Amino acid sequence: MKISKVFFNGVLKENPTFRLVLGMCPTLALTTAAINGIGMGLATTFVLVGSNLVICLLKNFIPSKVRIPAYVVIIATFVTIVDMVMQAFVPALYESLGIYIPLIVVNCIILARAESFASKNSILPSIVDGLGMGIGFTLALLLLGSIREILGAGTWFGMPVVPGSFNPAVIMILPPGGFITLGLVLGLLNKLTGETEQS
Repeated sequence: MKISKVFFNGVLKENPTFRLVLGMCPTLALTTAAINGIGMGLATTFVLVGSNLVICLLKNFIPSKVRIPAYVVIIATFVTIVDMVMQAFVPALYESLGIYIPLIVVNCIILARAESFASKNSILPSIVDGLGMGIGFTLALLLLGSIREILGAGTWFGMPVVPGSFNPAVIMILPPGGFITLGLVLGLLNKLTGETEQS
């Protein structure tokens, strides 16, 4: 199994947001600003890599009947670490992400990778899979957050990026804006990849 293929699988071919359509709760709720997307994406990446590594190491010791609860405990450990580190070192971002940090525990992306990849592969591919999936998720959140912040507030990472005459579409930073942006981006990607596959 080529390591580069495992990595780019998570970034492009099986992107958690745009291809597998997993983790929609934080995707829709937190992408009102680009910085939120980066913060949640990096937190999820850390949990993915850490949990994939530990699950890969312990896969032969976890009885199959209790594997899902065991995976959840391992994932929850890494989420707790992220939660405490963010609260200590980036309190503003921690406040912005709020309840969605603890909810990483039940994020479908992490549990799916634990069950379908880390529990069946060796250490290096499991780490790279977590990294690829995490970076793919981070890039997706960054893209959605950037579009919504620019159109909805006229800023990017809090800095003004549009002329003063620009009138922001406030709906873009409201809940409907998340659905609209995600739908349009998914439609565009499906159109582009569909044409690529036909040619």
